Amino acid sequence: MWKEMRPAVVSFLVLSVITGLLYPWLVTGLAQAIFPSQANGSLIFKKGRPVGSEWIGQSFSDPGYFWGRPSATGPMPYNGLASSGSNLGPTNPALMDAVKARVQALRVADPGNTRPVPVDLVTASASGLDPQISPAAADFQIARVARARGLKTDQVQALVSRFTEARQFGVLGEARVNVLKLNLALDELTHAP
Repeated sequence: MWKEMRPAVVSFLVLSVITGLLYPWLVTGLAQAIFPSQANGSLIFKKGRPVGSEWIGQSFSDPGYFWGRPSATGPMPYNGLASSGSNLGPTNPALMDAVKARVQALRVADPGNTRPVPVDLVTASASGLDPQISPAAADFQIARVARARGLKTDQVQALVSRFTEARQFGVLGEARVNVLKLNLALDELTHAP
């Protein structure tokens, strides 16, 4: 009986070592050598401590910060373990109510701003984790942030321009602004903690 089982046991052990130890070690080693930042989560540091990832949004609600896209993850926003879209269609009353509430919150935070609200400030992305907003969404918030920080709008506009990333390779995606990076730059500009 052992004679018949031996090839299966040996194959199991050899494949376990290859797929469970050698392959993961090789892939991890290559990732660390070729793409170390990405392999470690594309972390953003402030004073030597990680404050977030370049690829996962964070919740900002203070008027002195730029606000990102709403997160569809719950109960905690931007929870990577619960990544998903809202799955609410454009005619769903629950989506309409959520959008109206978000528009109202933006209007309350900046009552003098009568411009149309950019769609990415009131709708969640497919993942619910987007760290970026459109340049239009950033521009919509410049006056509020400048007022709350005691800055000139030109200073804040210059920061938004500095952190606006163009389309990838000039054709892929849309221009975007990383909210966490922008808010950290604002903190540096105003010497906030």
